[in-house]
Amino acid sequence: MNLVIVGGVAAGATAAAHARRVNESAAITILERGPYISYANCGLPYFISGDIPERSDLLLQTPESFKRRFDVDVFVETEVVEIDRAGHRIRVRDRAGERWLPYDKLILAQGAQPIMPPLSGVDLPFVFKLWTVTDMDRLASFIDQSCPRHAVIVGGGYIGIEMAEALVKRGLETTIVEKLSRVMAIMDPEFSFLIARELRAQGVRILTGSGLRAISPDPRGVDLEDGRHLDADLVLVSVGVRPELDLARNAGLAIGASGGLAVDEYLATSDPDIFAAGDLIEVTELVSGKSVRIPLAGPANRQGRLAAGNALGQRRPYHGALGTSVVKIFEATAGMTGLSARSARDAGFDVGVATVHGEDHAGYYPGAQELTLSLIYDRRSGRLLGGQAFGRAGVDKRIDVLVTALHAGLKLDDLAELDLAYAPPYSEANDPINVAAFVGQNDIAAYSPLVDPASLGERLTHRDGAVVLDVRTDEEFARGHLQGAIHVNLDELRGHMADLPRSAPVYAYCRSGHRSHVAVRLLRQEGFDARNISGGAESLQAVAALPWVDE
Repeated sequence: MNLVIVGGVAAGATAAAHARRVNESAAITILERGPYISYANCGLPYFISGDIPERSDLLLQTPESFKRRFDVDVFVETEVVEIDRAGHRIRVRDRAGERWLPYDKLILAQGAQPIMPPLSGVDLPFVFKLWTVTDMDRLASFIDQSCPRHAVIVGGGYIGIEMAEALVKRGLETTIVEKLSRVMAIMDPEFSFLIARELRAQGVRILTGSGLRAISPDPRGVDLEDGRHLDADLVLVSVGVRPELDLARNAGLAIGASGGLAVDEYLATSDPDIFAAGDLIEVTELVSGKSVRIPLAGPANRQGRLAAGNALGQRRPYHGALGTSVVKIFEATAGMTGLSARSARDAGFDVGVATVHGEDHAGYYPGAQELTLSLIYDRRSGRLLGGQAFGRAGVDKRIDVLVTALHAGLKLDDLAELDLAYAPPYSEANDPINVAAFVGQNDIAAYSPLVDPASLGERLTHRDGAVVLDVRTDEEFARGHLQGAIHVNLDELRGHMADLPRSAPVYAYCRSGHRSHVAVRLLRQEGFDARNISGGAESLQAVAALPWVDE
């Protein structure tokens, strides 16, 4: 068996190592266009920041070490330029020229490439991308030698946010420019708000709603579509990636509806002797069942393992991915899995969102930190659809629980009963996941129905006589409140019911949603059409559904 793997980073290197474990006698070859294989590309921003001090820590394998351990032939700086499917051979190009290599089975794992917009100035020497070790070396050398003071990051996604922290740690005044209305737009608005707030608190300037028009050499910086010019000694472009499909497309392999290389459940392409894994393929999103591209390292590694085994005769299906991700924002963390509320609505679900603002462990134990957690669920079935979290501790733990729940197809009723590990230093007796599930259960049962803060303005516009009820303390209300809200302290609510309409909805909120839940239960038992605003004042301020008055 002659197995050839095109691409030697995440999916490709994993595929080669697993292939050797499956078949000791196979001839296995990796062809990598760049100078390095099997490196930790997710760690590149942390070398720039200085959190990872040694460059060598990112280089997990070399061609020589891979040969010694796995008996795999690795050729770097070698590009595959053509696949001859009929002849079971590939044409490769390196410094010595071009030649043909035969294969029995082929695995495509070239990944993706960062998008560089076709704008004036993107090739200037102070403009960078960050995708490979070579990119990292060039950027690190520029910072060390040129001592830039002002940086502009174009794009507010994962790499943009990680690099904002890295550049601030290196002493640069840093601005993120995002063409969309908010950073980290893959998450729901509340979490974008929390991420942006943390970035700004650390000195990062954020400009949204205007894209890049050009990069200017003199005066050095960027010109925005809205006419503004931003001075910059360093520009990092991070506006997304596109799959490496030229080789596959030229070979006549099928491309999927989402724009990735189409594969079956065994990661075989439309040619049964060619498999594929990693950022270039299209996969099934496990909640919606839709075909999507998920360019993340975790799925790429797992796909590489399965593609290798299946190419060598195993039959292990790859069912898909959830797009689970986590990102560090200085001392905070944000994470998500499954569908956002927006993507769940787009997929046709009757979406409910239960948001809680709690603490990562028992409040009476020292060091408790606020944790915001949202569960996205289908109101019709109670099925969990996704989850998002933000905080300074415990975010990854909750997201990983939700990943497991999504894989198992759990519903809110199941999450409410999860017997999660509890001791005061680690959690509350009812973990935030349990509490969020309780909130969702109450919504579905109409025991304490929820209203999404983002839709509150529209609901008030179309519901004559509807009111917003603030049940916080006098001091809390005085510090800031939703414009037009009626204020009645929860403890005084029973004596003020005559001030509220019985013929229109009453939308109640407190700081986080617990006291307003108590108010909703009281009002509903007295005949009011009362609803709880999910997430309370914390969420209302984040999504800016209506004007917030600070006093």
